[in-house]
Formats: sequence, C-alpha cells, structure tokens
Amino acid sequence: MCPPGPDPAPDVDTPASPSRKRATIGRLLKEARQAFSEKGLAGARVDDIARAAGVTKQLVYHYFNSKEQLFASVLDESAQDVLADLLALELDHLPPTQALRVLLEHAFDQYRHDPTLGSLAQEGLRFHEHNAQHANRFQARAPALVAQMERILLRGAQCGEFRPDIDARLFYAASALLTTGGFTNRYTVSAVAGFDTTAPQGVAAWRQFSVDFVLAAVLAGERPSLQRPAADAVACIPSAHAPR
Repeated sequence: MCPPGPDPAPDVDTPASPSRKRATIGRLLKEARQAFSEKGLAGARVDDIARAAGVTKQLVYHYFNSKEQLFASVLDESAQDVLADLLALELDHLPPTQALRVLLEHAFDQYRHDPTLGSLAQEGLRFHEHNAQHANRFQARAPALVAQMERILLRGAQCGEFRPDIDARLFYAASALLTTGGFTNRYTVSAVAGFDTTAPQGVAAWRQFSVDFVLAAVLAGERPSLQRPAADAVACIPSAHAPR
C-alpha cells in the first residue's frame, strides 16, 4: 500500500476538522523544532519542514504567516512545556534545601535530556532581540516560576535554613543562567572550565558544581564545597579546542 500523500491545501469550503488541524500543527511544530534546533532560524527551510511533516508548503503558510511566526510558535510551545513540567513538581512537602536542590536539578535535567532546548534558547535570544513585534510569551509565564521559588525561599528563611534577604526573581534569573549555561553558552563555559560541559562526565560535573554554587548563595549555615571536580572525573580539553 502506498503511503498517504501530503495534506491537501485547505479549501475554504471544506475546512479541516479541529482534530485533524491539531494533529497537523503538532507535526509541523515537531519537525520545525528539530529543524530550527539543528540549523537555526536562518538555515532551516520551510520546504524541508513541510516535507518532513507530510504537508504542503502552502499549508504551512496557511497556519503560520511566516517562518518567523512558525519559529515563535516553536519557542512558545517549548516554553510552555518547560514551565508545566517545573510547576508540576511536588516540592512543598520537602525540606526547603532539598526542595531547592530538586528544582534546580530538574531544571538542569530538562536541558540534559532534550538537546534541542539549548539550541532553541540560543536562537531564541537572537530572535527576540531583533523581532520585538513577536511577543515573548515566556515573560507572561515567568511569575508562576518566581512564585514557586519564592515559596521555597520563604520556607527556608522561616526555619533558618536560608538567608532571609533573597529576592526570588533575581535569584531565579541568576540560578537559571548559571545552571543552564553549560548548554546555552557551552563554548564559553567549556573553554573557561577546561572540560566539555556537553560530554556525559562534563555534564555531571557542571550539574553538581552549578547547583551547589546556587545553594551556597542562600544557605544560612554550612555550605557545600565548591572544589573543582577530580581530574579523572572529567575529560580536560585544551582551551582553544572547546566544543562549539
């Protein structure tokens, strides 16, 4: 049996059913996510994305007015998935220090287990800097993440585990930049750290160090050691040959 051909271009007299439309858009976003993460906004081609999704190029432009709008939709979906995953964590029953560690490690592991996130984050920064007309919807969702962090910090301060003078919004921003830096700015971080932060051993080393570093900033009592990982724990690299 021959495989089904691409979806026909939509006809105003015979619109696609809602379920079929959702399925088609879902395929488009999945293929677009992969293409943009591998080739960037400039390098990805709508023709290739349409072909991979099994639809026509015309249908892509029917649902998304431009390649930029398609990319913005990919970023929005990615941000929504990341946000929902973090907010689903059950942390209120954990001691504050453990809750903060679980949150930070889980956020790190989102990038660890999904290689497209780091590339999309890099490309998204450039995109939003030069395309102000496309709203960055993550900004509207960020307060929920800050509120989650604020609850942990407040509980920690009340029981004496954390310093009481931590601004949750600034702390979350700084911790996110630090923990994900090995993925979103892997060339610089790897070059300075002296090991490949994208290799399995390097990822584990950066995960431990960055999370411990963030915890050390808020703990009121004993703080974790911030020693460099043992030489045999990571593969050192010449600074001139850090991964790109």
